[in-house]
Amino acid sequence: MKDGLAMREFVRFELRDHVALVTLDRPEARNAVNANVATELGAILARTEADGEVRAVVLASSHDRVFCAGADLNEISRGNSAALSTPEGGFAGLTRARRAKPWIAAIGGAAFAGGCELALSCDMIVASHTASFGLPEVKRGLFAAAGGPLRLQRLLPRGIALELIATGDPLGAERAYQLGMVNRLVEPEQLLSQALDLAATIAANAPLAVRESLAIARSVSDAGDKEYWARSDATRARVLSSPDAKEGPKAFLEKRSPVWQG
Repeated sequence: MKDGLAMREFVRFELRDHVALVTLDRPEARNAVNANVATELGAILARTEADGEVRAVVLASSHDRVFCAGADLNEISRGNSAALSTPEGGFAGLTRARRAKPWIAAIGGAAFAGGCELALSCDMIVASHTASFGLPEVKRGLFAAAGGPLRLQRLLPRGIALELIATGDPLGAERAYQLGMVNRLVEPEQLLSQALDLAATIAANAPLAVRESLAIARSVSDAGDKEYWARSDATRARVLSSPDAKEGPKAFLEKRSPVWQG
């Protein structure tokens, strides 16, 4: 409680028969990640890892048309980008987190920038036909520092991944499904039920066997991650220290074309 009022929660948690439903709930800001979202999602991740009743997690959105708009550009423009990460989990408390349990992203709308990187941080994606994915950071003078460039190249053909990274243009759900990035493509009204159904199928299996099987599979795909993150951090520092990194978010908020200095 604060000043007699209940503190606002920006990430909701619900446990349903061994499946945790985690819902981003900052719809007035299109679920943009601020310090509260990062702290709460990081805490929920730790909770799901520690709770033996949780066997699978579904990450969803309370917004009908947006999964997550990424980092809160108001925070970025004020130089508060560090507050959008946690020491243990990276951006939004999730993108660099070490975890044993499977996470499924339920995407029913736009998953852009850090929102796309949150989706890519999960092990599986269930998307509706209205979903779309993208890393538009280059359009804002920024850098996708939460693993997007790394994970897109693992999930998509190299040429397609590089096009998305360099253009900042979106990828529709149907094309993402055809290319193998999305596990299940469903109608909007079936999104949550299908994501929970996939999670329930996983949760019905032996928990230790699932965790250990995922661990060995991740260990193969995660080879080279340490070097990638070191280079990513250095690139992020260079890009964010440039005038363009301030101009891009400012121009976006002011609804004008940016004037790049390069």
